[in-house]
Parts: sequence; C-alpha cells; structure tokens
Amino acid sequence: MKRSTVVVSLLLLTSVAASGCSGDDGPSITVYNAQHEQLLEEIAPLFEEETGIEVELRNGKDAEMAAQLVQEGDASPADVFLTENSPAMSAVERAGLFAELGEEATAAIPEQYRPTSGLWTGFVARSTVLFYNPDLVDEADLPESILDLADPAYDGLVSFSPTGADFQAIVAAVLELEGEDATRAWLAGLQANGTVYDGNNVVLESVNAGESAMGIAYHYYWYRDQAESGEVSDNTEVHFFGDQDPGAFLSVSGAGVLASSDNPTEAEQFVEFLTSEEGQQALADSYALEYPLNPAVQLAPPVKPLSELQPPVINVSDLDGDTVVDLMTEAGFL
Repeated sequence: MKRSTVVVSLLLLTSVAASGCSGDDGPSITVYNAQHEQLLEEIAPLFEEETGIEVELRNGKDAEMAAQLVQEGDASPADVFLTENSPAMSAVERAGLFAELGEEATAAIPEQYRPTSGLWTGFVARSTVLFYNPDLVDEADLPESILDLADPAYDGLVSFSPTGADFQAIVAAVLELEGEDATRAWLAGLQANGTVYDGNNVVLESVNAGESAMGIAYHYYWYRDQAESGEVSDNTEVHFFGDQDPGAFLSVSGAGVLASSDNPTEAEQFVEFLTSEEGQQALADSYALEYPLNPAVQLAPPVKPLSELQPPVINVSDLDGDTVVDLMTEAGFL
C-alpha cells in the first residue's frame, strides 16, 4: 500500500514537472536583426502578444550579420534575418540560405519591393534625400542629380557618412544604375568635394550648424528630429530628388526565413506579421518614420507620401554590396 502511494505520488510529480516545462518552453524564434534595435523592441512584443511565440533578438549591423549567417551556414541558430538595406539580404540569398516565403508573407507587398526569387520580402523603406541649409545654398542652386555632387562646383559643400550601411546602399544603387566606371568617378569626386562624418545624425547636425551646406542621408533623420524637437534640423530643409535619379533611390529593408530554421512555421508567421496591415500600421505608428510597403498603410503627414516619390527601378536582389566595398576602399572611404 505504501509502495503504491509512493509510485502514484512520483507519477503525479513527474506529470506536473512535464507540464511546467511545456509552459516554460513554448514556441520561440531567434531573429538576427540588423534593422534598428529600438524599432524591433517596439514591434516584437506585439507579435508575441498576438501569437504566444517568443522572439529573441540578436542585434547587429547589415554586413556583419550577413557575413555571420554565411559563415554559420546550416548550423545557424537564426530563424529570421532582418536588415536595414537590401544588399545584405542579397548576400544571404546568393549563399542559398533562405527558404522560399509563402504567399501570406509576400502578397501584401508590391512586386518592386521584393525579389523575383520569392526568397525574402521588403517590409519598410527609406528614401535618399539631401539636407540643405538655406542660409548657405538657395533651393534653385541644388543639384539636379545626386551625381552632380562630384562636380568641382560643389567643392566643400557636401557631407556624408560613408562607413555605414545606409550610404553604402546608396552607392550600390549608383553602381547598379550607372556602372562601375561612373561609380568610381562619382566616389572620387565626393572624396575631393566632401566632408566625412561618422553617422547620419552628425551629417544633419553639421548642415544645421552651417558646417556643411548639404548632406546626403535618408529622409527619416530629418523628419524624426522635426517631430521630436527640431534641435538639429530647424536651420535646414529636406530635398527629394525625382525623375528616377540615383538620388531618389528607395532602400528596402528585408525580411527572410532561413532554410535551416528549426521553427519555419513560427518564423514565417513573424514575417507575415511584419507585412500584414496590423504589423505595417505598428511600423507606421512607431518612432522610426520609415515607409511601410503595404499599400494599405501610409505614414502620417508631414512626411512626403511614398506615392509621390519617383525612385529609380532597381531589382532589390541586384545590389552588389561586395563591389561597393571594393570601390569605396579604393576611393579611401573604408
């Protein structure tokens, strides 16, 4: 009798322990995140609350995380890869590491913002712009093309931050649209004319302070500061290039599921959330002020609407980050 009681008690304890482990070890995914850390810290909890799937973020930079994924190969613990700019997605795609996404994850995003392979999708984007200080340069004297900034007429007038993935993506667009020789000449002209800063916010600050007349970066740096305080943008204006100029380049942030993922269903659910109307609205409402790519969702004014931009047509998988690094190293930027 005593022995039976002990056996039953042990069975009950084992059952309770197993039940406790199941609750503690629910579904989870690991996201290698090269998008803005703050943005994903806002968005991931919304997905967790809706699905019960835990998200572990491992944050880093575009090129570094892409290189890490290529090095890890099939042994990577990552389930999802997110980037700020598409060249890093292309590098992982060329390595054959992505699984094809289902229609639920891609259908809401227009074709021009995702590769024809179907192996990943864009989910937000940022437009290249020129900040300028109207005390130092009239709007009528701004360059018609971003390529003009390499001309001697703009000597000492332009600033930029070449070491980050943002500027390198812009160079990748110039390379794709204009070719290697023209890109090399453009970079040489910028090297002669420009002032280099460490960070796009510093570029904006330099223009605002009158240290530079103009600065190359993405749109959201200006709109964010205007929304928050205007402290480093009140002496500046923002200029959008048009007519499919390389300076109107729209850089796409990508999301893809790794073929080696141990949790492919949950990983794809996360990408589906990012591209869904609910997820896109959360992105639009965030601090980031990046353009949602689902047409059902728009950024609120005063940000210039995505529909009014005139970006060049570029296959998002064709941007060659490796050649960009070579060219920028040759030019003395890296």
